[in-house]
Amino acid sequence: MLRECSEHGYYRGDQCPVCGEEGKFLMNDQELEQIGRTMAGVLRHFPEKFGLEMDDQGFVDIRAFVAALKSQSRRNHWIRPHHIIAIIETDPKGRYQVSNNLIRATYGHSIELNLRLPTENIPDRLYYPTTQEEADIVLETGLKPSDRKMVHLSKTYQDAVNAGKVRTEQPIILEIDAAAAIESGIVIQQAGRTVFLAPEMPAEYLSRAEEPCEEEFIQEG
Repeated sequence: MLRECSEHGYYRGDQCPVCGEEGKFLMNDQELEQIGRTMAGVLRHFPEKFGLEMDDQGFVDIRAFVAALKSQSRRNHWIRPHHIIAIIETDPKGRYQVSNNLIRATYGHSIELNLRLPTENIPDRLYYPTTQEEADIVLETGLKPSDRKMVHLSKTYQDAVNAGKVRTEQPIILEIDAAAAIESGIVIQQAGRTVFLAPEMPAEYLSRAEEPCEEEFIQEG
């Protein structure tokens, strides 16, 4: 459920997490999922299928995107730009960005872009999930993009576990010496709340991560 509190802005759920008020209804869970999936596809993979022009940083005009949604289906007749902004501002992973009248995805692209994301305050250690079968190969050859244009790294061990479980029930987590990689000239950018991007990551900066103790998990959370 997506709603708007008159005092505290957009939120997901039945009540404003700050004041507890019910707020103004914007869209139900089904609509949120459907529009969110379309946003991910258009902004990461196929803007041309919706007749949208995307600049070299991945931005499209929000009004053009709303018009494209409406032309796609009559069921989308009610959508306005503020609905899209509400989705972006409440996205738990910080996958999108609004800049003036433009919107974009900040990671997950399969198209060539120059995102120009922040490169400051990158953690000294980052993490990457892989499978048992692929772990040794990755440790020997390093990380290179596959179906995406950039290598996606996680902020914490648990973030990497969560990302890895999409592919395998028990992911193997690798640790990246991000500080050393950056010192060697590799550019790492922050793309979301827990996601960082790199063009590649040589094997010399990779090692098997040790599973944090319970106390460290609490600190990460």
